[in-house]
Amino acid sequence: MPTTIQLIHNDCLEGMTRMPSGETDLVVTSPPYNLGIDYNTYQDTKDRNSFITWCLEWAAEVKRVMAVDASFFLNVGAAPKNPLLPHQLLLALTDGDNPLFILQNTFHWVKSISVETRGGETISAGHFKPINSQRYVNDCHEYVFHLSKTGTVQLDRRGAGVPYADKSNINRWGHTGGEDKRCRGNTWFIPYDTIQSRAKERPHPATFPVGLVQQCIRLHGKGETTNMLDPFNGIGTSAVAALRSNISSYMGFDIDEDYLEVTKERLLVEKEDLSEHS
Repeated sequence: MPTTIQLIHNDCLEGMTRMPSGETDLVVTSPPYNLGIDYNTYQDTKDRNSFITWCLEWAAEVKRVMAVDASFFLNVGAAPKNPLLPHQLLLALTDGDNPLFILQNTFHWVKSISVETRGGETISAGHFKPINSQRYVNDCHEYVFHLSKTGTVQLDRRGAGVPYADKSNINRWGHTGGEDKRCRGNTWFIPYDTIQSRAKERPHPATFPVGLVQQCIRLHGKGETTNMLDPFNGIGTSAVAALRSNISSYMGFDIDEDYLEVTKERLLVEKEDLSEHS
């Protein structure tokens, strides 16, 4: 069955109140970071306390719609002048006597990396936004916090895994079952696709790659039965990932009608590509 896609032009806090409780299997999202990013509609300039309060409000609705064994993957980045934002938001969601969520895993999404090979050559891969500063280095990574209601959600670690470099490990470890896959770990190098025109190909100031969302879908491991939500749809990266992963359903909210139109265009192109390769 093809993935059922619902795109809703509404504030997610209001829209989620109309969703049933306990029926969402997977939430993958990247909210505004309150770093003064120039969105079309949203004003990304709240004071810190107001921003945290707002996040607690929409996160409470996320928790209500989640199933007991659901996963919530929250992507949050920082800025050199504001490095503690991801951690302050995480503490607000998980700290205290009655926290909204339990932090089950922390993933480091590496967007760009330079590695020195055994032969002494330095290889650089990926993309980053250069920082014009003598005080700060370029920021090449963001966080993905895996939150759950209980802290005991089982994941498909090898479903999101990688082949063994040393193939003798396949038979050495009993848990492999003879399969050439191991857990990828919590550091994910997932670069952006190379593009020629940001205005035409990525008309949104803060997106994540489709591959990042696909990784979350694979790791959660519920396959085609997954009902997925992104409260901050943007230009529909999560929707594209849902379509490519052939999960049951996807719902995305956004207050910007132009971003939703871009999402619809992306989905049409994606469906044509999938049809050609089926």
